[in-house]
Amino acid sequence: MHTTPETMTAIGIATPGAPEVLKPETRPVPKPGPGEVLVAVAAAGVNRPDVLQRKGNYAPPPGTSDIPGLEIAGTVVALGEGATRFAIGQQVCGLVAGGGYAEYAAVHESNALPAPKGLSLAEAGAIPETYFTVWTNVFQRGRLAAGESFLVHGGSSGIGTTAIQLAKAFGATVLATAGSDDKCRACRDLGADHAINYRTEDFVAAARAATEGRGVNLILDMVGGDYIDRNYEAAADQGRIVQIAFLNGPKASVNFSRLMLKRLTHTGSTLRPRTVAEKAAIAAELHEKVWPLLEAGRCKPLVHATFPLAQASEAHRLMESSAHIGKIVLTV
Repeated sequence: MHTTPETMTAIGIATPGAPEVLKPETRPVPKPGPGEVLVAVAAAGVNRPDVLQRKGNYAPPPGTSDIPGLEIAGTVVALGEGATRFAIGQQVCGLVAGGGYAEYAAVHESNALPAPKGLSLAEAGAIPETYFTVWTNVFQRGRLAAGESFLVHGGSSGIGTTAIQLAKAFGATVLATAGSDDKCRACRDLGADHAINYRTEDFVAAARAATEGRGVNLILDMVGGDYIDRNYEAAADQGRIVQIAFLNGPKASVNFSRLMLKRLTHTGSTLRPRTVAEKAAIAAELHEKVWPLLEAGRCKPLVHATFPLAQASEAHRLMESSAHIGKIVLTV
């Protein structure tokens, strides 16, 4: 029988700044609210929004924990009022709007999923943020269909490695950009048909060559900046571009005539501020369509490194170095 303590270790942000501002603190263990489960966290994924929050550039949504961390995996130890989906002792992974870098976290049961069979909890902790993001942006908003071409920028990132595998599993021709030959090789190993080293190749020319001049049907972009105009150039007629971040900045000089001439669609979304119900709808589709692939080994999270919870600052240092391929995970 698990006895839940009153307090726990969590990673706080002492003041906005460099990785060393992430420090272990003693915090009260959260109480699961209606429809929530309390999870004894075994693993918490590290994501770029956590870095933005640490720097003071991405405040948690109102009413959300100020502890960073958007995804967890672990064991259910308590049930909030009306929570019936999971049993105490069941292993789950889930999407949280904050609070992941801690020994315990509360998650709404509809935003949690059973930890996939055959994967470790460290791997399960690397799933929710990237799989929810890729599913909603590539398949729901981007409407990727079998037989289409798909380009993901940042192919060796957590989002990129997930997008490559899922797009391939659902029958697309996959192109990816990455910043080194080693990262391009990793993209190909995951199933990319074409990997483009953006430091040595022009991705627009490479994408058009790979599609026999037609351009790409769908582009998933987290770079922004000058990539916006180049994405319009690389896109096929009636192509779609889905924006999920702006690593090179949210402002750009763009030739919008291509938007009209090619009949392009440029959309985008964020995940963290969306409602529990919206995230629940994504979770339900993932459980139906992607969990069987995970449990069959047809796709899996690529964990580059794990760090103990107390070393969250080191995990952030690695994230900001961009030396990793795949996901970085904190273990508890």
